[in-house]
Amino acid sequence: MFWRVPESIVALLLAVWLGSAALAPPPAQPAPIELTLSAAISLKGALDDMERLYARENPAIQLVVNYGASGTLELQIEQGAPVDLYMPAAPEPMDALESKGLLLEGTRKDVVRNEVVLIVPKGSSAISSFRDLASPKVKQIALGLPAAVPAGQYAKEVLTNLGIYDAVRPKAIWAKDVRQVLTYVETGNVDAGIVYLTDAYSSSQVKVVAQAPETSHAPVIYPVAVLKGSKNPTAAKQFAAFLLSSEAGAIFQKYGFHLAGP
Repeated sequence: MFWRVPESIVALLLAVWLGSAALAPPPAQPAPIELTLSAAISLKGALDDMERLYARENPAIQLVVNYGASGTLELQIEQGAPVDLYMPAAPEPMDALESKGLLLEGTRKDVVRNEVVLIVPKGSSAISSFRDLASPKVKQIALGLPAAVPAGQYAKEVLTNLGIYDAVRPKAIWAKDVRQVLTYVETGNVDAGIVYLTDAYSSSQVKVVAQAPETSHAPVIYPVAVLKGSKNPTAAKQFAAFLLSSEAGAIFQKYGFHLAGP
C-alpha cells in the first residue's frame, strides 16, 4: 500500500527547503591578487589606460600604481616598501636596485623610449632654442632635481653638452618630478622648462620650441622589472609581459612613447 502525502505538506516542505537554501551564504569568492607597481610619473596617462584595460581582461588582479619621481621610488623600494614591479624613467635607478640584489633575476626588460624637449607657455615667443636659456632675458627655468628626477638629469646633460649649464643653474626652479616642471610652465610661473615629449603632448597650455639632440644626453629608456620581494611574482611577471605586448604598445604610442624594441 502506498501512502499519498497531502499536497499541502509537500508544498510546506518545499517552501522550507527553498527558504533554507536562500538563507545559505553564497560561496566565498577568492580575494583579488593585489599588485603594486611603482612607476615614473611621466607614465601616468598611458598606465592609467592600461590599468583599466588589464582590469577588464584580468578581474582577479587588482593593480595599484604608485607614481612619483624615479629616484624617490627607488629609495622607497630600498627601504622596504612592498612593491611588486618597478618602472623608472631611466636605467640608472634600476641599475642601483639590481646592484643591491633587489630584482627578480631575468625579469628586467626595456619597454619604451622618450625624448627630451624644451617647452614654454603657449603664448610665449621669447625662446626658440636651448641656447636662449643662457640669455639675460630668461629669468626662471623649471628643471627636475637631477639627483632624484631622471628628466632633471637628462636636462643637466643637455645643458652641459651645450656649454650653458653654469649659466642656467642660477635661474633654475627645482621641481620634485617632471609633472611639476610641466605645471610651472603651464601656469606661466617660469619662462621655460625641460620635460619629456610625452609630457608636452599631455598639455594644451605649453608648446615645444626645441628637441634636444640625441647625442646631447643618454637615451631615455624606461625599463621594468619584478622585485625579488614581490609576494605575487607569477602575477607580476604576467603584468610585465603585458607591458611588452602589442596591446600595451599601442597605448604607449598613443601617448607619444617609442617602443624600445628587442
